[in-house]
Amino acid sequence: MRIYKVGGAVRDRLLGIPVTDVDRVVVGATTEEMLAKGYRPVGADFPVFLHPKTGEEYALARTERKSGRGYGGFTFHASPEVTLEEDLIRRDLTINAMAEDDQQKLTDPYHGQRDLEARILRHVSPAFAEDPLRVLRVARFAARYAGLGFTVAPETLELMRQLSESGELEALTAERSLKEISRALMENQPQVFIEVLRACGALKVLMPEVDALFGVPQPEAHHPEIDTGVHTLSVLEQAALHKQPLTVRWACLLHDLGKGLTPEEEWPRHIAHEFKGLKLIKAVNERFKAPRDCQELALLVGEYHTHGHRALELKPSTLLELLQSFDVYRRPQRFEEFIAACEMDARGRKGLEERSYPQADYLRGAATAARSVAVQPLLEKGFKGPELGEAIKRERLKALKAYKEAASD
Repeated sequence: MRIYKVGGAVRDRLLGIPVTDVDRVVVGATTEEMLAKGYRPVGADFPVFLHPKTGEEYALARTERKSGRGYGGFTFHASPEVTLEEDLIRRDLTINAMAEDDQQKLTDPYHGQRDLEARILRHVSPAFAEDPLRVLRVARFAARYAGLGFTVAPETLELMRQLSESGELEALTAERSLKEISRALMENQPQVFIEVLRACGALKVLMPEVDALFGVPQPEAHHPEIDTGVHTLSVLEQAALHKQPLTVRWACLLHDLGKGLTPEEEWPRHIAHEFKGLKLIKAVNERFKAPRDCQELALLVGEYHTHGHRALELKPSTLLELLQSFDVYRRPQRFEEFIAACEMDARGRKGLEERSYPQADYLRGAATAARSVAVQPLLEKGFKGPELGEAIKRERLKALKAYKEAASD
């Protein structure tokens, strides 16, 4: 019975970056031996055990064989005869197919260390093409390590293209896809994830609404980068640079989908793209079963982001409607995330990344002014029911008029 660290723990140690997750594989052991040593079994698909004291996971060395469509279409075989090399060859990338013992002696049968030094993401074996989830995983690793100079090997990108064209991506469950997409969006360079998916044809399959943005022009006066797809990538890049949460990054990815519906004869203008895009944002939300907070913010940002940009020009009544739409009185954080998404949108333009965004503080001030209206005095005047609601609205409008006048002075 021999135990090895495998995968990410080995890769990241060799890269000199912090190791967060440690996976271990056990060679030469049976389920009965693991149980006898006090390990607790978990997982129905293949033999994984929890250490009796540390609670860390240990998996028996195993082989796998394709037996159906999608991520789950595999039959696993674990036995003491399965070698470390046989376990490693079923992994996705060479840099993830290395192992080390407790003395840090490296086992690297598929040249992962060489690819690590060359900054290449390369598949281990042709079996890579049997698992469609690996298309998303490789794109995610590309986003994670882009800052270190990593790129996808051409032959691996070709396998990813074949997988994208095979129909296998459609077999992925919404849950598995969303897990990879969410993790990728939270990487340091999430725009690289979208670029790699597009390069191998997967974006057209998974998110045709986002893919359709590339090649669609916008007015150069507002968008020096012109291309709507390039702009979307830049907005994502800004969201990562400013450490925005997943809700904001998801909204940034989807905010301009309506521009993909503009007829060519209307280019580069995109009249009412905010409203046209709502059905597309809803479709992407539902396809991946995105978390509710992500869904809600994406729809609100899609509809109102141009309001955010024109905040200083909005009439007090329009400003009040905007605040009401976000329910800033009970959900202030959601409005704060809207402001963040608008700012990322404004900065995600070529040469304008460092521009100031006074609209942010103006919108925050407006929300504070509206929230400052006290309800108790209105109750004491005898207002109740619908009349109370109208009275509150009038007072908030009055407060916003005063705020706008003060801000203009």
